[in-house]
Amino acid sequence: MPSNAFSVGRDCQLVVIGPYGRIDLTHVTGFESRQLTTPIRIDRIDGTQLAAELPKGWDGHFDIERGSSVVDDFIAAIEAAYLANGAVPTGTLYQYVSEVDGSTSTYQYQGAVFKLTQAGAWRGDQSVKQRLEFFATKRTRV
Repeated sequence: MPSNAFSVGRDCQLVVIGPYGRIDLTHVTGFESRQLTTPIRIDRIDGTQLAAELPKGWDGHFDIERGSSVVDDFIAAIEAAYLANGAVPTGTLYQYVSEVDGSTSTYQYQGAVFKLTQAGAWRGDQSVKQRLEFFATKRTRV
């Protein structure tokens, strides 16, 4: 159970289910997600302002210290599937958050597509950093 009155990074666990099964990402050092919306603004003739934010999916990324070929192989399989049949396979992400009250919140990102925006820079005695980005059609609480 967290000892703080607020969430910290270690309170989050992530599971990626790709189109071909679970992907065990090694050394995840960061995760970010954000809701995407399209704004609607109405300026009524009486001067009243109305607004809405229409949900348009979620995007985000994983920061990874490369510990194996898992991410590279995952992206290679997606690319091969696209080149073979013209369809981009989707996956699902699960985010588990240990809440300060001891409970766990679970969020499911559905219809996720992925791209490897940083495959890594290979230099002497430095770790190889990768970034895996995603877009999901929706996020629901499970």
